Amino acid sequence: MDMKDLMNYALVFGAVALGVFLLVATLYKVSLEHLEKRHAENEELKHFVTMQRLMSMRFSGALVLGVGMMAILLTAGVLNPAIYLPVSVAFATIGWMAPLLYFRWKAAQRKELFEAKLLDFTMGLASGMRSGLGLPQALDATAKRIGDPMQEELQTVLREYRFGMELADALQRLNQRMPSEDMNLLVTTIRLTTKTGGSLVEVMDKMVDMIRSRREFQERLKNMTAQGKFEAIAMSLAPLAAFILLYVINPELMRPMVTTGMGWCGIGIVVLLVSIGYFVIKKIVTIEV
Repeated sequence: MDMKDLMNYALVFGAVALGVFLLVATLYKVSLEHLEKRHAENEELKHFVTMQRLMSMRFSGALVLGVGMMAILLTAGVLNPAIYLPVSVAFATIGWMAPLLYFRWKAAQRKELFEAKLLDFTMGLASGMRSGLGLPQALDATAKRIGDPMQEELQTVLREYRFGMELADALQRLNQRMPSEDMNLLVTTIRLTTKTGGSLVEVMDKMVDMIRSRREFQERLKNMTAQGKFEAIAMSLAPLAAFILLYVINPELMRPMVTTGMGWCGIGIVVLLVSIGYFVIKKIVTIEV
């Protein structure tokens, strides 16, 4: 490789790297402002990462993957901008979205664990009040033995109550932080019963039966739709498995797929169609109750 080729590589790499940097910097600023306005999502994510830290991770991921893939393609001798530019942008997009999707997944896992403990929480309240404790005392006793993440949220409720907030309002704030239909019904029931002066113990017993019935129904529904979700994942991964298998068997046959513009266009079309198929199947098998 002579000096002229090296200069061409350097110019192409520098121009595209600068473009990727400016694009990601703009996305960083716009997305940070957008996320700061989404209070509900911030509440879910703040247990794992701050918004500034998240945006820094997204910025770094997009820059590393985008520029790194461009460097790999240029080193491999792919000088066609119609190939390395779309591929670099695609990998930069993956690097940009991956941290957010990861922490959203972590927040969803935490919420799922919280909802799984709602029945135990309701039973603990009912048992505590049946033994003669008041609602705040029963809440405190339940919080000490129920485990995270429910324990963490209940301690926040009790802390707000001790600072002077009405217990019903503190529970409503809990429902806003961890929204679910069962929690909303429970909080609404507690608020109405404390205002009207009804028997909270009897109401809690009925809530236990209702939440248990809903939980059993949701488990049966999850088992019935599990096969469809597995099929969506299997069908989405099938083209990738076929590509890897064919590349191992006959590399010369499959090499044009990653070294020519037409090959990368084909890969992009396949990824698009597979993604559409996955989301369509997932939408079909996802049943909201």
